[in-house]
Amino acid sequence: MESKIKKHSLIYGVAAILLASVLATVLFNVNIIQPEYVPGASPVSAPQFPLLSAFQSDEELKNFLKANSKNQGPFWIYGPEDVRLQTSLDSTFSFEGGTLTSNAFSHSTTNIQVAGVDEVDIVKVDNKGYMYAVSGNAVYILKAYPPTQAEIVSRITFDDLYPIGIFVNGDNLVVLGSEYQLPTVYDRYYVTDIKTFMKVYDVSDPDKPMLLRDLSISGSYFNSRMIGSYVYFVVSEAAYLVNETLSLPEINSDGKVIQIDPTEIRYFNGTDDYYQYTTFIAVNVRNVTEAPVYLPIMLGGTCNMYVSLSNIYVTYRSWYYNGNTTIYRIRVQGSNMTCEARGTVPGHERNQFSMDEYNDYFRIETTSWTQDWTTQTNLYVLDMNLSMVGKLEGLALGENFHSARFMGDRAYFVTFKKTDPLFVIDVSQPTNPSVLGELHIPGYSDYLHPYDETHLIGVGKHTVEAEEGDFAWYQGIKISLFDVSDVTNPLQLDNIIIGERGSDSPVLYDHKAFLFDRPKNLLIMPILEAKIDRSKYPGEVPPNAYGEPIWQGAYVFDVSLSHGFILKGRITHLKTGMSIYEESYWVGRSLYIEDVLYTVSSHKVKLNVLDDLSPILEIELP
Repeated sequence: MESKIKKHSLIYGVAAILLASVLATVLFNVNIIQPEYVPGASPVSAPQFPLLSAFQSDEELKNFLKANSKNQGPFWIYGPEDVRLQTSLDSTFSFEGGTLTSNAFSHSTTNIQVAGVDEVDIVKVDNKGYMYAVSGNAVYILKAYPPTQAEIVSRITFDDLYPIGIFVNGDNLVVLGSEYQLPTVYDRYYVTDIKTFMKVYDVSDPDKPMLLRDLSISGSYFNSRMIGSYVYFVVSEAAYLVNETLSLPEINSDGKVIQIDPTEIRYFNGTDDYYQYTTFIAVNVRNVTEAPVYLPIMLGGTCNMYVSLSNIYVTYRSWYYNGNTTIYRIRVQGSNMTCEARGTVPGHERNQFSMDEYNDYFRIETTSWTQDWTTQTNLYVLDMNLSMVGKLEGLALGENFHSARFMGDRAYFVTFKKTDPLFVIDVSQPTNPSVLGELHIPGYSDYLHPYDETHLIGVGKHTVEAEEGDFAWYQGIKISLFDVSDVTNPLQLDNIIIGERGSDSPVLYDHKAFLFDRPKNLLIMPILEAKIDRSKYPGEVPPNAYGEPIWQGAYVFDVSLSHGFILKGRITHLKTGMSIYEESYWVGRSLYIEDVLYTVSSHKVKLNVLDDLSPILEIELP
């Protein structure tokens, strides 16, 4: 679930962060040298538009919060949850983890949802054979190819700042992260002071990164994407009012502080549980002389985000009985951002893959509850005004929704209670979506990835039905290959089960840990493998017994429609005698450059020959 991505060092996202002590000075250290700094232009507000209202004064904003926020008061003690830590076909969905062939080197790219819409990650590769990796409060720059010359060439450290992820755009490196300060005291209440930062570096000389842009905004990082030369990132900040003290967003651009005025804040008339300032920022990361553009909107909150080539969709959930999901559509084109539509659907979406835009229609999957609290899965189709034009409700009564994938005129849903129904849904007629076929097998998939137009890869858990009760016990990691060429009769072509109950993989909740390359028949994913000590169970092992972790690392598969999954080998960063719980050596990302496979953990980059996985060398990240 995008809004609850775990943070387990480099492998499972950025390390979990407690509130830091009061910041004194922000220092940057690149090879122990202060980077040269070239300031950019001051940020500007996005233009007004008719869909939203704008406040006329501080007093009007205060009165709005008092009158319309159901839970107004010092409810934000810790602030919003921080760090959610992801042109081909007409549908613009991305088939593969990504391959880029340049004049220099071919290499894998971040596993993204929509072709042409890059997603922030903790590891990136450029076209010159350099790797950029987030580890702790630093970003390492490594010469990665050719492997005989692989080494760390520089390191950017962030004292008291915490990088969340990075983008690479040409010769520019973009770092996004958080800055924590001790809570601010308003009367007897505490409100956490959190800022989100963006720093852009010129890495044309990777040995000497040069800081080009330094931008920060009050509030918690929510999400981001990169389209062309522009990075769009979203920040949420509580709109609190304590004893007539009003919070307002603040932007610091290259040392120039701008407090956003109430007259720049847009809002929809209406009542909500509470409110946040959700600020959308567009930054041209290739041209630092172009001013950043910000668009602050007062929303009820932020849960998930889907981005197409032209639109940002942000969702907010109401948590009352059979609550609804509100969707906002912000049209983006370069630095232009316009909030053009708002709509509501019953139920709650799961993550970004529950949403999709295709042929000027927005599709969304939700889970809702009947009057007797029975869960059901739904599909809604909305036009660009976010008005509902079609729906399919009441799927999989009593089952939990686990994953979705939209592929053009088809949608694929996985729900689970005792077995895994894979639903094949026709969405070619937006006004009349319908179920074409179902497949029921043990287990479930938490992530679905397109193999091609008519085949899917599913990653989830194997399950065993309970002897009593209407449920099943989940077991080890299950990887499946589905054939949906006959939409009325979907089939499982092959599957493989790894480990026993207690096994885990970041792919279950972070798609960027998944590497797939169809031309190379390559599939790689990190897995924590658990095994049950059968000596503890005289007789038969109960299905609810947990295993103990015994191994962690990257599983490397050869996968094809003809032979299914064949294990090529495994790569771990844990040395002999090292505790399995040394999470800083858990593999979290895999990538390749030409014929070399790179696996990355918080403290190590390991190089292996891609063909036979023979070791080349290891680089420690101190």
